[in-house]
Amino acid sequence: MDRREFVASLVAGGCAGMCVDLTLFPLDTIKTRLQSQQGFYKAGGFRGIYAGVPSAAVGSFPNAAAFFVTYECTKSVLGAGGALAAPHVAPVTHMLAASLGEIVACLIRVPTEVVKQRTQASPSSSTYNMLLATLKEEVSDNQRTLWSLRQGHTLHSWQSAVCGAFAGAVAAFVTTPLDVAKTRIMLAKAGSATASGNIPLVLYDVWRSKGLPGLFAGSLPRMAFISAGGFIFLGAYEKVRRSLL
Repeated sequence: MDRREFVASLVAGGCAGMCVDLTLFPLDTIKTRLQSQQGFYKAGGFRGIYAGVPSAAVGSFPNAAAFFVTYECTKSVLGAGGALAAPHVAPVTHMLAASLGEIVACLIRVPTEVVKQRTQASPSSSTYNMLLATLKEEVSDNQRTLWSLRQGHTLHSWQSAVCGAFAGAVAAFVTTPLDVAKTRIMLAKAGSATASGNIPLVLYDVWRSKGLPGLFAGSLPRMAFISAGGFIFLGAYEKVRRSLL
């Protein structure tokens, strides 16, 4: 990756992240309140739906920029030569790149996410974040590769956006229980059993008190948020990146 591609990925990723986080913030607030231990209405209901948006705005650009720069650089390095450069192992390359990108992005995301969610619920688990990003990028990249091969040329921005929306919806539903655990941990009071970050224990507690519906609380707004977010994110990223290159 040369300097021009690096800058393009940095700016495009940051702009795409800002577009998603600020546009779809109300859905994220509703999801957080549905997953809150105190219940949706006690956590604020539909009041103050933009509570916590300053912390999201501050962390959005650098978080998305860090993810995409790391993701694109890793793909470039791994695909430059050796065993991982072969087309049939491209999914492995994408998974490794997405995982590393999410690890770097988590250094920025987690502190801002804690502040944002506590504000949302008052009128991260890095493992969860890495799993979600890997699922989204792997599903999305495979779709884009297959679609591109079928039509014989690089995908347009809107086609990348459609792949991002589908991948986001799948990843969102599959990882909802982990998101519930993450929300409970971030909202927990310091020193409590939940705040210790024991994900299996938190999930068991949710299962025991609310059953399967509790584990998938907020799944619909979460799927809507991540699906629409994937559409905006990848569409905006591809459009801005191509205009800079």
